[in-house]
Amino acid sequence: MTNAEFIALVTANEINLNILARHFGKHKKYGWEEPLVLHDDNLTGIIKEPSNKYVYIFYFGSIVFINFSHHEMMDVIKYLHSLENNINVSSPFTYQDDFKLIIHPDYPPSLSYSAMTDNMFKDFYPEIISTVLAKSVALEKIEHETDKLLDDIEDIVDFLDKGRLNISDRRLAKTSGMILRFKYNSISYLMLLDKPEITWINEEAGSLFGDLSKLFELEERYETLRHKSETLMDITQVFSGLTHATRGTRLELMIIVLIALEIVLSVLDSIF
Repeated sequence: MTNAEFIALVTANEINLNILARHFGKHKKYGWEEPLVLHDDNLTGIIKEPSNKYVYIFYFGSIVFINFSHHEMMDVIKYLHSLENNINVSSPFTYQDDFKLIIHPDYPPSLSYSAMTDNMFKDFYPEIISTVLAKSVALEKIEHETDKLLDDIEDIVDFLDKGRLNISDRRLAKTSGMILRFKYNSISYLMLLDKPEITWINEEAGSLFGDLSKLFELEERYETLRHKSETLMDITQVFSGLTHATRGTRLELMIIVLIALEIVLSVLDSIF
């Protein structure tokens, strides 16, 4: 491989790599830190021309295609969906990122948001580039979902601002459930900042991973998302606490009224 075009997509919250690996004759056990790589023989019968084409599948839902056309990517996604139902085939291009690797003896090394150039190809380039792109689009998906949740919870903040605490239990439970589901689905992204194994044994690979991670602002974006998710939970917990306290006060008032009523009835009964 020399020149290469990368397209990264988010197709699921999580992909069971071991199910896919067994199908393609790879009998090792895959963990969260290692992508499943398909090429040549693995792609024969799925696309017409599998030569010099690679697919990197990550457990956190991202898939990176190298040197694929649009219809070839759809063929692979549909095939993978038949093996792993979590993979989305209806709108897999909602979150997408593109990147190019250009190798030429006269080109000096350079790095930008859209391309990387060098005068010599190195074997770790595809894995490092694919890993960073996969994490970047995964973060983009979470960023969108977080902003959507913040918009949804704005109504609750408006209730608080107006001193109204009469939101229904159903709506409060639904909103809390959405946030908890978001945090649960994001657990698999907690390792986004961890380095691929190759970076620990290859200094150049580690340097490239660090440069690309800074370029795509992985750490800063992750921290921003973490703070937003904490804010979401804080808002929900505050509102839930106020709502329950208000209902507890109402219950106490009802009990006092009932006791007073019982006393009045007892006095009237003794008089008449």
